[in-house]
Amino acid sequence: MSGLKERIAAELEAGRARSLAYTDVDDEVLVRQHSPIMSPLVWDLAHVGNYEELWVLREAGGLTPLRPEIDEMYDAFAHPRGERPALPLLRPDEARAYIAGVRGRVLDVLDAADLSRPDPLCSQGLVFGLVMQHEHQHDETMLATLQLCGLPGLVRDGDLPAGRPAGAAEVLVPAGPFTAGTGTLPWAYDNERPAHRVDLPAYWIDRFPVTCGAYAAFLDDGGYEDPRWWSPGGWEWRVRREVRAPLFWTREAGAWWRTRFGRPEPVPAEEPVQHVSWFEADAYARWAGRRLPTEAEWEKACGWDPHAGRARAYPWGDAEPGPRHANLGHRASRPAPVGAFPSGASPCGAEQMIGEVWEWTSSCFLPYPGFRAFPYRQYSEVFFGDHYRVLRGGSWATHPSAVRTTFRNWDLPHRRQIFAGLRCARPAAPGEA
Repeated sequence: MSGLKERIAAELEAGRARSLAYTDVDDEVLVRQHSPIMSPLVWDLAHVGNYEELWVLREAGGLTPLRPEIDEMYDAFAHPRGERPALPLLRPDEARAYIAGVRGRVLDVLDAADLSRPDPLCSQGLVFGLVMQHEHQHDETMLATLQLCGLPGLVRDGDLPAGRPAGAAEVLVPAGPFTAGTGTLPWAYDNERPAHRVDLPAYWIDRFPVTCGAYAAFLDDGGYEDPRWWSPGGWEWRVRREVRAPLFWTREAGAWWRTRFGRPEPVPAEEPVQHVSWFEADAYARWAGRRLPTEAEWEKACGWDPHAGRARAYPWGDAEPGPRHANLGHRASRPAPVGAFPSGASPCGAEQMIGEVWEWTSSCFLPYPGFRAFPYRQYSEVFFGDHYRVLRGGSWATHPSAVRTTFRNWDLPHRRQIFAGLRCARPAAPGEA
């Protein structure tokens, strides 16, 4: 097996190990819907196998379908999440057997595949990259479901490096063009393509994500009670939903507490805030006298190397993420304190842009100039428009193989079950630039 095939096999195994670990719980936990905006865990488990069967076994391998009768049940567009508990879903033992059978055949297809042929679906292992990233994305969704579940003891924790004094609060990104998107990263999605030039004026961006301590100051200043800081849609949402703090936060005896995977704990001031919606992130930025960055501003600050005149795959360079660079892959079930990863700094000096929390941007999810849907419209194209806001950077729960400088995530502006936070930006004054 070639080096690329060995890497693909290892990445597929890593994703499957996570899926099985997050579903190694009582069947009652797997089949129950813990929130109307999330699927039962057992649906996610079988869905990753069905997606793998559709794209690797049928599309790339040309094999006879294993379970065509379940395709519609595990089609994410056929049934909203709220309907899925009523479907005749595979039971946990059936789901595990099904995905194991699919995986064995997938490895056979991989072993026989010619990854050098010009077929765009198979070239450089793209179809395997798609299913690998897809499973890791569902693994992160499973973690969000387990957080909503509220039962302690289901999710492992771990150790993280300590933070360090913050130093400069913001960094300057000089004016000028940069290359956004990619035309070279082999497993990039269609919405990251094609590479194109974007010219930006100078701006400042936060060196670190906004911390829980900084966000608590917004709360304590009455930020959730003052409509001045909120967009009209955000204020209507906040009032209607009676939102008074980030999801899972409560005020007790004059201090802020949070519930993390079923266990209450004091809110740690130096961690990046998470579980905030775009509405909340936008309101905080206004209160702070700043704004959310556009996704182009975020991407330039993350990966553009002005000295080399090119974009990096990651803030620190093109080397794949390692333990010194970023908090990724569920090292622990929380963000690391700010300043924990100086080796992961971007060329402009911004830190922790990959990992920790998904960061909301001000941008709607729209296609790049010259966009072409591939290999199917439903991954990106059907979501384009002004309904969804772009998030960047990945979270502590994101696997290293499923994130990069150009990666674009998106969600509805009121969603906050995801591991999302923010950093702020502002225009550079003429004398500053």
